[in-house]
Amino acid sequence: MNIVLLLLSSFLLAGCSVLGKRTAEEAQYTVMQRDGVYEIRQYQPMILAETEMEGDYRSTSGKTFSKLAGFIFGGNKADSSIDMTTPVIQERRSEEIAMTAPVMQQKSGEKWVTAFVMPRKYTMETIPKPLDEGIVLREVPERKVATIRYSGLHSEKNIEKYSEKLNEWINQNGYRPVSGPRMASFDPPWTLPFLRRNEVHIDIE
Repeated sequence: MNIVLLLLSSFLLAGCSVLGKRTAEEAQYTVMQRDGVYEIRQYQPMILAETEMEGDYRSTSGKTFSKLAGFIFGGNKADSSIDMTTPVIQERRSEEIAMTAPVMQQKSGEKWVTAFVMPRKYTMETIPKPLDEGIVLREVPERKVATIRYSGLHSEKNIEKYSEKLNEWINQNGYRPVSGPRMASFDPPWTLPFLRRNEVHIDIE
C-alpha cells in the first residue's frame, strides 16, 4: 500500500477509525437471509464510477483507487467534490463475463477494474461527469447478492479463499451464481486487521 493511497484514504474514509468505526454512507440493501457470516441481500440500484488498469492486483490496486479519488475530489466537469461511500469492491472478471455484471474492482484478463459507489442523491443526469476519459459512470440495476463476511488483510489470496467458501455455500443452499466474485472493502488500511469488515459478493438468481 503506497503513501499516496494512505493519504487519500485518510480523507475519503474520514468517518472510519483504527477501531473500525464507520459513518460513511453505505450502498443500500435489505437482508433476505442470514446464516452466520453468510447473507443474501437485495441491493438497490446504484451508480458506479469505474476505471481499469493492466497488471496484477498488487500493482494496480492503489493506482486505480487514486485515479477515482481524483475524480471525486473535483476532477470532474462540475469542479465539485463527491462524498465517499462504502464499500470499495474488488473482483475478477474473465472476458466471458458480461460487462453489465455489477463490479467495483474486477480483473479482466490482466486488468483490474476499480469502482466507487456514488452517493444515492445522484442520478445519471445530475452526477458530475469525470474529466478523465478513463473513468466511466455506469448504472447498476437492483440485484440479489450472496455475501460472506471476514476480517483481516486485503489480498488476492483472501479473495480466492473466501470466494471458494461463498460458492460452496451458494451451491449447498440451492442458489445459482450469475456473476464472478467481488471483494468489498469497508475500512481504510490503518484499521486493525481483526476489526476490518471485508466481504465477498456474488450475484445470484
